[in-house]
Amino acid sequence: MAKKQFKAESKRLLGLMINSIYTHKEIFLRELISNSSDAIDKLCYLSLAEGKSVDRSELYIRILLDEENRTLTVSDNGIGMSAEELENNLGVIAKSGSLAFREEMDKSAAEGGDIDIIGQFGVGFYSAFMVADRVRVISRKYGEESANVWESSGADGYTVKPAEKEERGTDIVLYLKPDAEGEDYGAFLTEWKIKDLIKKYSDYVRYPIKLGEETVNSMVPIWQRGKAEASDEECIKFYREKFYDQTDPVRVIRVNAEGTVSYRALLFVPAKAPYDYYSRDYRAGLQLYASGVMIMDKCEDLLPECFRFVRGVVDSPDLSLNISREMLQHDRQLKVIASSLEKRIKNELAKLMTEDADKYAEFYKTFGLQLKYGLLNGFGANRELLQDLLMFYSSAKEKPVSLSEYTADMPEDQKYIYYACGESIARLSSLPQAEPVREKGYAILYLTDEVDEFVMNMLGSYGEKELRNVNADDLGIEDAGDGRTEELEKANEEMLGFLKDSLDGSVAAVKLSKKLKTYPVYLGVQGDITLEMEKYFSSLPGSENKVKAERVLELNPSHPVFEALVRAYASDKDKAAKYARLLYFQAMLYAGVEISDPSAYAQLICELMT
Repeated sequence: MAKKQFKAESKRLLGLMINSIYTHKEIFLRELISNSSDAIDKLCYLSLAEGKSVDRSELYIRILLDEENRTLTVSDNGIGMSAEELENNLGVIAKSGSLAFREEMDKSAAEGGDIDIIGQFGVGFYSAFMVADRVRVISRKYGEESANVWESSGADGYTVKPAEKEERGTDIVLYLKPDAEGEDYGAFLTEWKIKDLIKKYSDYVRYPIKLGEETVNSMVPIWQRGKAEASDEECIKFYREKFYDQTDPVRVIRVNAEGTVSYRALLFVPAKAPYDYYSRDYRAGLQLYASGVMIMDKCEDLLPECFRFVRGVVDSPDLSLNISREMLQHDRQLKVIASSLEKRIKNELAKLMTEDADKYAEFYKTFGLQLKYGLLNGFGANRELLQDLLMFYSSAKEKPVSLSEYTADMPEDQKYIYYACGESIARLSSLPQAEPVREKGYAILYLTDEVDEFVMNMLGSYGEKELRNVNADDLGIEDAGDGRTEELEKANEEMLGFLKDSLDGSVAAVKLSKKLKTYPVYLGVQGDITLEMEKYFSSLPGSENKVKAERVLELNPSHPVFEALVRAYASDKDKAAKYARLLYFQAMLYAGVEISDPSAYAQLICELMT
C-alpha cells in the first residue's frame, strides 16, 4: 500500500511537537497510557449505552519491553479503532478522537451523565516520536472482526493496511531510537525506569497498568477515598512517604468540592520546614492531577505566598490544559480552585489554633514568620486572611497569644492593644516608657521579630481596638488634667535647650516625660521612624545611607536626677552638659541601642565620680 502523507500543517506541527512542546522525553509514556485509559473509558461508556456488560476486572493496560529488538509496546483492550478512525485520528495531527467522542456522547445522551476523557488535543500520541524513529499501531475496534495497522516513521508519512489481531483493543509498538551522546533511549527498556515513570505520572489511572504480568499502579488515589475508607493515619503515612518527611504533619486537610469546578484535594500542614525551605532553591506548590494523571509536580499558582509551606495534591477533571498537558491555561478554573483552597487552609489553621493550641504553637514556631511576611508582601491585602492566625508573646499570659485572645481579656477601660518591639522579652519587660501600661495592669505584646513593627503598622487595628506602640506620646491612660509636666517644661525651657545643644546633634529634642514613674530617662523618637526600624534598616546590605530615627531624650521630672540637673545647670553648666551625655548613654542602654563609643561612656563616669 502506498504511503500517505501528513498534511503540510500536520508535518510542521509534528516537528514542533517533537522538538518543542514537551519539556521531558519521558512524558511519552504518560501520554500513551492516558490514551489507553481513554480507550477503555469509551468502551465502558458505549457498552452501557448499548445495554451490554463488560467485565471490568478484565480491562487493563499492558507494557511489554523487548530489549533485543529495542521495542516498547503499550497495549489496551479498550474500544479500539477502525481503519477509518486510524486514518482520521492518527493521520491528522491535533485531531482528537477522544474530544470528538466526548462531543458526540454529550449531544446524544443529555441525561447520561458525563464521561471522563483525559486526552482532548490529539497530539499526545505523537510524543512517541520523541523516543522512537518508527511507530506501529495495531488496532481492532469493538464489535468488528477485522483489524488494521497504522505505521509511520515520522514526518515522511504513514500507511494504513489490514492486520491480524485476536482481541479488540490497540497495541502501540515503539521502535526506539539508537542511543546517542547525551540521549539514553535504551533506559526506556529497563523495568525500573518504566516502573518509576508509571508511579510518577500514571499511578492513579483507574485501570491496572501491567508491566508484563505485574500490576504497577495504585489505581485509586488516597484523596479519592472518603474518610471512612482512608483514615488520618493512612493519609499521614501517605504524606511521609510522598514528601519524604520523617515528622507527622500538624493538620490533614481533605477537600471534595463540587460545583462550577469539581476537584479533590489532600493537603498537609507540616510541623517542620524542609531543609531548603528558606533557600532560593525551594519550590513551593501542590502536585496537580487531571483525572488521576499527574500534570505538574509543583503548581505554584494553587497556593498564595503566605501558605507556601502547605504540601499536598489537587485532582480535577475540569482543568483546561494546553496542547502538551504539561502547563495549565491560566483560566477561571484554576483561580476558582486557588481561591477555595486559600479559604480552606485559613479556616483549618484557625480551627487548629482553637482545638489544639500546642500543635498550633509548634507549627507557628516554624512558619509564623511566613504568615507575617505574607501580610507585608500583600501590602495589607491579606489582612483579613491572616490577622486571626498571628500570635505574639503576651506579658499577661507569659506565652504567645492571638489578637483575638488578647482583646477578649482586655479590661473594659482599656482603649488600645499595647505592644513593644525589641530584641528580647527580658529587655522589653523592663522598658521605662511602658511603666504607665504596666501600672494599670494592662497586657503588653512583646514583639521580637524584626518584621513585627511593620506588621503592626500594616494592621493598624484589630476589631475596634487600635494597636498602640508603648513609645507613642499618647497611651490613652495619662491624667489629662495634670498640667504639672507642661508647667515644669515651660519653666525649664532654656535648660532643656542647653541639654539638647550639649548632645551635639544626637537628639532632635530634650523634653520632660509624662510616662516615666521610677526610671530617670528614656530614649523616645519623633516622626514615623522608630529605633527598631532604624536597627532593621541598618542591618540591610548596602545600608551606608542609614535610615535614622529622630531621637528625643525624655526626662522624668519627678526623679532626683532631674533635680540634680537643675542644680548643676544653675551652678556648673559644664557639669550639666556631662550629666546630659551620661543620661543619653543610659537612655541608649535602656532602649537596647548600641553605644558607638563605650570608652567615652566609661571615661565620663570616671570624670563625674572624681
